[in-house]
Amino acid sequence: MQQVLDNLKELPPSTGAKDIDLIFLRGIMESPIVRSLAKAHERLEDVKLEAVQSNNVELVSEILSDMSSLITRDESAAELCKILKEPNFQSLLEAHDKVASKSYEAPPTSTNSTSMTSSSLMPADTVRMISIQKKDGEPLGVTFRVEDGDLVIARVLHGSMIDRQGMLHAGDVIREVNGREVGKDPMALQDMLRDCNGSITLKILPSYRDTPPPVQVYLKPHFHYNPDTDNLIPCKEAGLAFSKGDILHIVNKEDPNWWQACNINGGRTGLIPSQFLEEKRKAFVRRDLDGSEFDRHELQIYEEVAKMPPFQRKTLVLIGAQGVGRRSLKNRLIVLNPLRYGTTVPFTSRHPRDDEKDGQSYCFVSREEMETDIKASRYLEHGEYDGNLYGTKIDSIHEIVHTGRTCILDVNPQALKVLKTSEFMPFVVFIAAPELETLRAMHKAVVDAGITTKLLTEMDLKKTVDESARIKRAYNHYFDLTIVNDNLDKAFEKLQEAVEQLTTQPQWVPVNWVY
Repeated sequence: MQQVLDNLKELPPSTGAKDIDLIFLRGIMESPIVRSLAKAHERLEDVKLEAVQSNNVELVSEILSDMSSLITRDESAAELCKILKEPNFQSLLEAHDKVASKSYEAPPTSTNSTSMTSSSLMPADTVRMISIQKKDGEPLGVTFRVEDGDLVIARVLHGSMIDRQGMLHAGDVIREVNGREVGKDPMALQDMLRDCNGSITLKILPSYRDTPPPVQVYLKPHFHYNPDTDNLIPCKEAGLAFSKGDILHIVNKEDPNWWQACNINGGRTGLIPSQFLEEKRKAFVRRDLDGSEFDRHELQIYEEVAKMPPFQRKTLVLIGAQGVGRRSLKNRLIVLNPLRYGTTVPFTSRHPRDDEKDGQSYCFVSREEMETDIKASRYLEHGEYDGNLYGTKIDSIHEIVHTGRTCILDVNPQALKVLKTSEFMPFVVFIAAPELETLRAMHKAVVDAGITTKLLTEMDLKKTVDESARIKRAYNHYFDLTIVNDNLDKAFEKLQEAVEQLTTQPQWVPVNWVY
């Protein structure tokens, strides 16, 4: 096992293996469960298990024959004979002998096996009486609906009291509660069950449905939800409140409108609106964004994610309005740890000045070459200023990543559509502007200290605050972290702490980065 892990660390790039695949594989190999399985496998390889004999059925028959004279005189002998004659014990011996002799042929099918099986099933209309135990104040975790005039269990919440006891299932018809008929009102039945405590006797018509396999889906919501304010939820008490950015484990998606989920940090299972329902609801919400900012095809309600072991992201993307301190934070990180962080050198079509060297502040190329590369989609972003083209080339990002460093980018938010892929594996941090008064005081402090000579007007400061709010509204679903820069030193500490945690704690990343 250790040799495999060492080989993974020393794997050369020429193998063509993807970084995310190697990280995922290393996380699996280092898990305690896999290590325990490897140890067990190594021990089993050293010990060859073989059957002592393969005629135990005959041996037991001989024992029973020899003990026949002792049955009437010895209680222990009589009890032993009874155990040896048990059908379950006899079947166990037969199975052992077949495995020991490596005889795996299927037994001949009996002509009356089908009729026996069908006759053993309970009729579909069999009424059952069951008893469940309810603690005072604890919800049952079940909702009801009316179907063909009957009250039917619509869903059983995963992990709830009813689910743990295993006596009721979705589709069961409820006829009576403690001898009282339930009527046809789901809310009245909920109230009746809420008032009951201790043992509750139910008369039901079982559905005999097969239990669906558990769903293993993890989602990160991009909105806040409170069931108490939701008029569409069938039972507010069964709802699960969550915040934007939480990780939810989806345990049941049978209902097209209401999924069952629980927060990975603990707590009960509850109902949340499905993707389909929330999309319909969002369709009636007025948009305050213009067409260039909002793309309805990119509307994200939930994002499916997967848990990954700690790893260093390929890119660190700083998003924010002009003047919020993105460049200062980027330069601090690079100066503090140049072996871990790097950044790209922008390309331009303008001619270099006398004191400029190619590859330092800019990479100078011809306009024709830049236009050709732009048409070939070789630029992450580009623009024109004063008759000259400027842009960030995608290959320059890869060059930084191939050296083992994280490439820090302070780009326009439109570039996030390209960056949010497994090719770049970004950690996106939104540097938000503080309140206008705070921003005004910060600007005055740097001017008084002689750090800058550029004076910003009140209109400039207000424009920064408004631009910051606009970016947050339009691109909020891309952000992994938001830092309000009301103090540059504190903002840098938060940023540094966040990127350090990426290499020490497990991460939830988009599932399409992994599969």
